[in-house]
Amino acid sequence: MATKLRFGVLSTANIGLEKVIPALQRGQLTTVAAIASRDLSRARKAAHELGIPTAYGSYEELLADPDIDAIYNPLPNPLHVLWTTKAAEAGKHVLCEKPIGMSVAEAKTLLDVRARTGVKICEAFMIRSAPQWLRVRELLDQGRIGELRAVTAFFSYYNVNPANIRNQVETGGGGIYDIGCYCIQAARYAFGVEPVRVAAALERDPRMGTDRLASAILEFPSGHAIFTCGTQLIPYQRVNLLGARGRIEMEIPFNPPNDRPTRLFIDASGELTGSGVASESFAAADQYTLEGDAFARAVREDTAVSVPIEDSIGNMAVIDAIFRAAASGQWEATRS
Repeated sequence: MATKLRFGVLSTANIGLEKVIPALQRGQLTTVAAIASRDLSRARKAAHELGIPTAYGSYEELLADPDIDAIYNPLPNPLHVLWTTKAAEAGKHVLCEKPIGMSVAEAKTLLDVRARTGVKICEAFMIRSAPQWLRVRELLDQGRIGELRAVTAFFSYYNVNPANIRNQVETGGGGIYDIGCYCIQAARYAFGVEPVRVAAALERDPRMGTDRLASAILEFPSGHAIFTCGTQLIPYQRVNLLGARGRIEMEIPFNPPNDRPTRLFIDASGELTGSGVASESFAAADQYTLEGDAFARAVREDTAVSVPIEDSIGNMAVIDAIFRAAASGQWEATRS
């Protein structure tokens, strides 16, 4: 491997152009060497604006480039498994945007792909490399709040543009796939095991058909997680983790700004006025840069990636169960 892991980017998706590519270019262990679009002019424009050396007019050309070590895949959700498979079969490691697939069945096909090709495949939940989430894991493992019994999460934004990919059913849009998956990931990461069953309610936009308001209860062996996500609400996010002896509150859990500190609040008193709450501050950091470096380190050292396929399948199992539960009006078992 070259000094830095050389990424090629599939498509000129906004998350890549605005967030991930600049972050990878700042990485200690990563660089972006090429970008591809089905429209060569779009690829060239993005390459020029972002200082990427090579632009391709097809994804196939990018995958055939011997100077590319890894692929970042931010394509529409229904194309994640297809092009992750093609990239792996071309001998490239893959960092794939969430959700890694549209169902458990889809995600499971990547187990065979990984076994056949021997490459690293990682779902891009950047929170798993973020300092505040690593600290939460430490606090839970240390027993700072006692046994974890409940997780509550909220994540919302406002977007009613029917031309936006997040509002198109055919491209895997809707709140659960876009942001609810983070709430699920957070709960599973905190409890450290899989939930056994799920109850849920969904409200769909009458014109666009995507889920715009979703709430779910996840029953774990040792407690519950509850979350609500919405795509037509005031932007807001929060996570609380509660045990018998304390509580951890995450101020901006999912996409904290990278130009100012992030805080955790730790309550060991239960004083409702907040007088017993202590805070921990984390220096400004770009969690996408940290994610890229963690992925590159796993490739370089041949160690586990932060979110392996098995973890992705667990998340997809909850997503599948949420859609079933919302349709049936009953509790649904998770089936991974």
